Amino acid sequence: MAKEYDLVLLGGGTGGYVTAARAARFGLKTAIVEKEKLGGTCLHKGCIPTKALLKSAEVFQQVKNAKQFGVEVKETQFHLNQAIERKNQIINTLHNGVKSLVQSAEIDVYQGYGRILGPSIFSPMAGSISVEYQDGRENDILVPKNVIIATGSAPNTLPGLEIDGEKVITSDHALTLNELPTSIMIVGAGVIGVEWASFFQDVGVEVTLIEAEEQILPHMDQDISSEMSKLLTKRGIQVLTNTAVDPNTLRKQDQVEVETTNGKKIKTDLMLVAVGRKANTQNIGLENTDIRTSSNGFIEVNKYFQTKESHIYAIGDVNGGKQLAHAATYEGNIAVEHIAGNYPSLLKETAIPSCVYGNIEIATIGLSESDAKLQGKTVKISKTSFQAIGKAHVNGDVSGFAKIILDKNNDDVLGVHLIGKNVTELIGQASLIQYFDGSGIETSEAVYPHPSLSEIIGEVALAAEGRKIHG
Repeated sequence: MAKEYDLVLLGGGTGGYVTAARAARFGLKTAIVEKEKLGGTCLHKGCIPTKALLKSAEVFQQVKNAKQFGVEVKETQFHLNQAIERKNQIINTLHNGVKSLVQSAEIDVYQGYGRILGPSIFSPMAGSISVEYQDGRENDILVPKNVIIATGSAPNTLPGLEIDGEKVITSDHALTLNELPTSIMIVGAGVIGVEWASFFQDVGVEVTLIEAEEQILPHMDQDISSEMSKLLTKRGIQVLTNTAVDPNTLRKQDQVEVETTNGKKIKTDLMLVAVGRKANTQNIGLENTDIRTSSNGFIEVNKYFQTKESHIYAIGDVNGGKQLAHAATYEGNIAVEHIAGNYPSLLKETAIPSCVYGNIEIATIGLSESDAKLQGKTVKISKTSFQAIGKAHVNGDVSGFAKIILDKNNDDVLGVHLIGKNVTELIGQASLIQYFDGSGIETSEAVYPHPSLSEIIGEVALAAEGRKIHG
């Protein structure tokens, strides 16, 4: 028998279950179809587990360097199995919380594989969902008034560099390693590659980071990217840019050996391929609809995240926007508001912050300097080093800086870019500045507590206004 709903979410990751909870609060009868576990990539294979391991690596480094704080530790060891166990405990705790949230919101969950059906006896429109079960049970048919596709993404691969899960791995495999390699090459120096480079270097692995573009973190502000490259190199990571791997030279025996297109030979215990993520759109029934996809496989949507089928929406990684959990939840909120008949306020994609985690962090929002100039804006640029911030000295790490980009014509804050220790905890302030169309002078005249790392936001704005105090 077909079951009717106001809304069905195809995918129960962060975007999916948060969106479902919002829909339920609007009084919409809601269901989630999820083939694995609620929480999706972010909870089980992405945001949370990687940050848990990065935290273990950070603590290891703090203990190793405790002498500078007057604390002597005679012996320090990193136990990967214990770090993995801690990571698993965190995931289990949060997973139970997600299940409780969904249950309390009275959202139905179908643990199976969902496919979108075309017009049929169940509905004259495309959008009914067939739920297939691995245990051989008869399919359930869900007939929703609206569908939100939130199927997420999976690690991308490179032709010729076949993933075997042993010598050539993805970030998914890195989360379940039984032991640390002595050395690793990471192909791709985007966010995922840089975060894993930071982890492995912190726990004593020799790291080679390879990027085909001119700079690591190719889509970030050039000053931030250059500074991160310098800091990674200073920490002992070999950073190779303008360098591509020749897959025809790949050899796998005791070690992985490969040559780059510029003739350099690299041999390590493992190769981690981190070349972005691809949309999970295969075999979900898009061919039964009028939904359009781009040349690289992402679902095309409008400003309310509607597809070509107006009652079917697509949020999160699957639509080709920012591949971030908080972007997915924002998009889901817009979609639900629209389904409910409201007209929500819309943010530009640049108003969604991006972060890179690790020993040294990056947090950024708004336009990069190059993007602002490409848009024809006359800009005013200012940078302030953490050397100027007392709390950074107290914390024992003054590397990095803040950069602010202002529109010279109206003083609007176009972008804020931070690199340094724990800067991901500061970007929320810049996010508010962007949300309220803040100006440079407003940013400079807000009161920041002393001593705190947040003072750098005020300091860099003061510097941009020509009223620099420190640094």
